[in-house]
Amino acid sequence: MDLKEKLVSSFLAFENEGNLDLDSNTHAIRLEAIKSFEAHGFPSKANEDWKYTNLKPLLKHDYCLFPTTKNPVGFKNIRKYLLNDIETYTLVFIDGVFSSFLSTTTHDDCDVCVLSSALNRPKYKMVVDNYFNKIANKNESISQLNTAFTIEGAFINVPKNTIVPKPVQIIYFSTGSEKEVMLQPRNLIIVGENSHVQIIERHQNLSDEITFTNAVTEVFANKRAVVDYYKIQNDTENSSLIDSTYVSQKMQSVASVNTFSFGGKLTRNNLEFYHEGEGITSNLNGITILNNEQHVDNTTLVEHKFPNCESHELYKGIYADKSSAVFNGKVIVKHDAQKTNAFQQNNNILIDDGATINSKPQLEIFADDVKCSHGCTIGQLDESALFYMQTRGIPKKEARALLLYAFGNDVVEKIKIPQLKSKIAKFIANKLNVDLGFDL
Repeated sequence: MDLKEKLVSSFLAFENEGNLDLDSNTHAIRLEAIKSFEAHGFPSKANEDWKYTNLKPLLKHDYCLFPTTKNPVGFKNIRKYLLNDIETYTLVFIDGVFSSFLSTTTHDDCDVCVLSSALNRPKYKMVVDNYFNKIANKNESISQLNTAFTIEGAFINVPKNTIVPKPVQIIYFSTGSEKEVMLQPRNLIIVGENSHVQIIERHQNLSDEITFTNAVTEVFANKRAVVDYYKIQNDTENSSLIDSTYVSQKMQSVASVNTFSFGGKLTRNNLEFYHEGEGITSNLNGITILNNEQHVDNTTLVEHKFPNCESHELYKGIYADKSSAVFNGKVIVKHDAQKTNAFQQNNNILIDDGATINSKPQLEIFADDVKCSHGCTIGQLDESALFYMQTRGIPKKEARALLLYAFGNDVVEKIKIPQLKSKIAKFIANKLNVDLGFDL
């Protein structure tokens, strides 16, 4: 039995054993989703959007779909993965199960809880029914698989006129309780009018066992809301992640998603923004540093449907050894989206001859009064700049690292949480195998 057949045949048992409300609207959504996945299966390279990302090696494993944590996980096991030098609301999940012991969810300013709780509480159920699975791509079978099987994740509901004073950390840990595990977490983020929230998300394997995570996040930014979302991807060599994030924005809202990809066997980021009003700003930023045979695919979409909106997209990549990457960015400007400003840039450095990048920035413009541009560069380190730094007494290794760090620094500078900025700088230094000798 292949993985697709196993998943489809396991669906009924999943609903029965998961103590789910089979009469709820959620059940109907799950049923429709599993039927869609059964019809289309996992995406293949025949699909243009997956042309350079091959999932076949991941699908050969006999994944445990419902892992049970066998060994206790304490704070000492996860401390280094948390943002500890700042107060946060923290949601911690162990093998797909919420850990109240490791989480800090006391809050006065917003509703921070788990999705299963929201689905079963009258206070939240109507909110979840109004938002859940409303913008997830119905044509993306991998997202439909998550919709069918997800049972747990983060639920964040920020009331209107609220500035959440502390960042929210959402961290998913896999313990390696099984040799091969598949996890399918789901996040639902709702930000009310005139509100502001900062969110940090991370998926981390605590062992060397094989983990395949298929995550979906839906973000709804209402009028004049501000959402800053940070995704940290620095996992083990046996971990793979498909992370699909969908953002719906109302009038004059500002939503930013910043993705930092440094580790993992295969990482695929599907990121889609949909404009539902005028005066919207969307920011998509990412930096990727890979080595060995790691693979990262950033596939983005911004759909401009209304006038006077902006989108800014900046992705930078540094690739060594036999690593590979994909950037597939699409911006669609509909006929009524006059006065749109849309900018997209992808810059890459290949350190070794075996590294590859496939970049495809795209603009589809159906309006005539717009300012839109896209660009892509692929090259190597500037040898003259490297030589100049060496003549000033900087060792070649450090000079090389400083040039690479400077290359990606404009993405790092967009981080609005100083403690997180410092942490990302250390990740970059570690990935470049050098002590940069300074703190941000």
